[in-house]
Amino acid sequence: MRAMTKPPTDNLPTVKLVVVGDGGVGKSAITIQFFQKLFVTDYDPTIEDSYMQHVEVDGQWCMLDVLDTAGQEEFSAMREQYMRKGDGFLLVYSVTDKNSYENITHFHTQILRVKDRDTYPMLLVANKVDLVHLRKVTEEQGRELAHKLGIPYIETSAKDPPLNIDATFHEVVRIIRNQPQNDNDKRKKNKMQGCAKCILI
Repeated sequence: MRAMTKPPTDNLPTVKLVVVGDGGVGKSAITIQFFQKLFVTDYDPTIEDSYMQHVEVDGQWCMLDVLDTAGQEEFSAMREQYMRKGDGFLLVYSVTDKNSYENITHFHTQILRVKDRDTYPMLLVANKVDLVHLRKVTEEQGRELAHKLGIPYIETSAKDPPLNIDATFHEVVRIIRNQPQNDNDKRKKNKMQGCAKCILI
């Protein structure tokens, strides 16, 4: 077993992740299992919870700042506000709830609109795969949606023993680190300059 290394105490990059999806899909269960290594069975609708922790991914430390958001429709006005803050997003649906799967596209579209980007670091998370007999969304359907949206796919369960919980958060950090951010910013800048030229002419 590899010895635990301690995180450096200063100059750690902060990575802001936002967990989105319909109410009741297990966003809080995933987040609490990652940070506290606990499985919460009681469903208490979240308005907004924030968690911070030093995390080592592929030998590099960062401060992981995770925002667990409300899925209920009455809190939808808050979505754009927290979407502006995120460096990366977990798009979570429950494999036992077909509606939550179908609504992922809305979250994806809204994030790209708020960020004004064609692509952005996101991971499609199919949760509650331990509930085999209640499953209504197949792995194939999940992978098809991920392919359509152009983002990676992972299946999870927050129930003990957890499945792919650490891997999920680590993967989003990798996606953020690997994104060609400068190219996106350059493209956006060129687009703005192009518009300015049009106005001047």
